[in-house]
Amino acid sequence: MDFEKDAMEILKTIIDNDSDGLVIVDENAIITMISKSYCDFVGMSQENAIGKLVTDVIENTRMHKVLETRNSETAQLQKIKGSYMIASRTPIIKNGKLIGAIGKVLFRNVKALNNLYSKIKTMEKELETYKSRLNQLNTASYCFDDIIGISDAITTAISISRKAAKTHSNVLILGESGTGKELFAHSIHLASDRQYAPFVKVNCAAIPTGLLESELFGYEGGAFTGAKKEGKVGKFEQADGGTIFLDEIGDMPLHMQVKLLRVLQEKEVEKIGSTGSKKIDVRIIAATNINLEKSMHEGNFRQDLYYRLNVVTIHVPALRERTDDIMLIANHLIKKISMDLNKKVLGISKESEYFLKNYAWEGNIRELENILERAINIIEDSNFISPIDLPEEITGMKEIKVIKSLEATMVATEKQAIIDALNAADGNKTKTAKNLKIGRTSLYEKIQKHNL
Repeated sequence: MDFEKDAMEILKTIIDNDSDGLVIVDENAIITMISKSYCDFVGMSQENAIGKLVTDVIENTRMHKVLETRNSETAQLQKIKGSYMIASRTPIIKNGKLIGAIGKVLFRNVKALNNLYSKIKTMEKELETYKSRLNQLNTASYCFDDIIGISDAITTAISISRKAAKTHSNVLILGESGTGKELFAHSIHLASDRQYAPFVKVNCAAIPTGLLESELFGYEGGAFTGAKKEGKVGKFEQADGGTIFLDEIGDMPLHMQVKLLRVLQEKEVEKIGSTGSKKIDVRIIAATNINLEKSMHEGNFRQDLYYRLNVVTIHVPALRERTDDIMLIANHLIKKISMDLNKKVLGISKESEYFLKNYAWEGNIRELENILERAINIIEDSNFISPIDLPEEITGMKEIKVIKSLEATMVATEKQAIIDALNAADGNKTKTAKNLKIGRTSLYEKIQKHNL
């Protein structure tokens, strides 16, 4: 009895003087002993903690789980009061019978642990962000249902594209700038058996000539001055198994056309600085607004490359060639732009329809979208776009400006200045008066004057 009494006293002393957290529970998860430092940390006295269920005292504890499983848990993270601790838990078994469990939580170096945890979480978030961006960059976004139109010209282009999607042949999409060639490329990929594989987009005109080769084919580490030591994967390798969309291919320099031809013929790519090549399985969809036949005859585009690409040709019609589709596209764009700008514009007036249908639209759908966005931004007191909301080059009408009196203009300017200053100061009138460099009394008078 004396030995057990002494042993209990020694154990109690050890627990009370432990600078970290110690807790002992019985087989029912009731706390029988707990260190003072642990109680101080959870904000409860030892007298109140002992005899309570451990789950009622310690946040996110797993002591009861250790009793259930009879398995020890070592160096586990436990979040208490917003901070992560390192916890270890061990069941107490006597003569094969579970009689309780002991747990220990390390308070030391918690700040360092939290800093490490924060860094790890930040790295994880950055990694997920990069993965998400890569997936977004290498994913097709549009399908054939997104191509709006009922005219013969557009339905013919869609029909040929649907047939091309069922094959693995290269596709050449021709059309003026702004006609929607990229929509066709996306749609062909998503309608093909490569729809779940990467769809990699490359604008040949947007990449500087000196960088185009490394972008398309990649490079080995240290292949040239300034190269990343780990090297770089090229666009063709990224597209392996899927589709690569080479937009503005008519602007590709001649020396790169030779390298592209080799990819088409040999189905393999070679990184800059590499001693060998790699086989790839990539379908090429190319697009251009340049007359490639003319460019070929002028010596700016290789004849052999042209015939390699020109297996299936799709002509995307200009907007002026599909007047039946202008209002369909316009109404679709109005809904989209109105939602983006939080405006309630329902459509276009009959007078405006006449002007839109008889305009040349040299910039095609891109120009139409730009004109409609401008109109929706400036429209006043109406839910429909009228001729006055359209630019002069479309209607031939000069904008009529309403001239107000000087006094009315000054009153309106003063009112707007006060509104802007109040907004900037979050309604604080003292701050507003100071910013406007007028007295508070004068500010109150002007607020009443303008019914603000």
